[in-house]
Amino acid sequence: MPRTDPPAEVGSRPASSARERILDTSYGLFSRHGIRAVGVDTVVAESGVAKMTLYRHFPSKSDLVLAFLERRDERWTVGWVEAETARRAAAPADRLLAIFDIFDDWFHRDDFEGCSFINVLLEFSDRADVVHQAAVRHLATICGFLRGLAEEAGVRDADVFARQWHILMKGSIVAAAEGDVGAARHAKEVGRLLLDHELRTR
Repeated sequence: MPRTDPPAEVGSRPASSARERILDTSYGLFSRHGIRAVGVDTVVAESGVAKMTLYRHFPSKSDLVLAFLERRDERWTVGWVEAETARRAAAPADRLLAIFDIFDDWFHRDDFEGCSFINVLLEFSDRADVVHQAAVRHLATICGFLRGLAEEAGVRDADVFARQWHILMKGSIVAAAEGDVGAARHAKEVGRLLLDHELRTR
């Protein structure tokens, strides 16, 4: 059976270069522990590269974090949320609801690590910080994906709907982090009501 959970672990693919080893190591560490708790020395030790090598590829820790967020977008948003919902459902409305099905599986995993984009916003609260701004952009990408599904489903105001759906998604992730492993199912119930209302009144 194919793996259907978000790929957050180190070693999910062979690292073909020092840069990839650094980025793969950082991906696992930042996903599980956050940004501020992981120092450059830890990344160097875990990846097996020299500190000079790390700084040659990533001149600052911020550069490394930005690369991590890009990789998270590739693996989590596109490679998992978008791909897995498409695998589970064909109709746009069903794909929206399927998001909470895959979240339910995710929330029950022992290695559930939460949403890195949300975590980064909490760690970097200064809106002028480039890392904060990058997290906002990646969250906006998710909202754009939802907007596209809403438009395809025939929702009248797809932008407002996407924002509402995104709030349900983010809220369920936070609730799961608090210990509510049924949060995705609860969010899906609310989402179904919202979706039914939108499709009845279009």
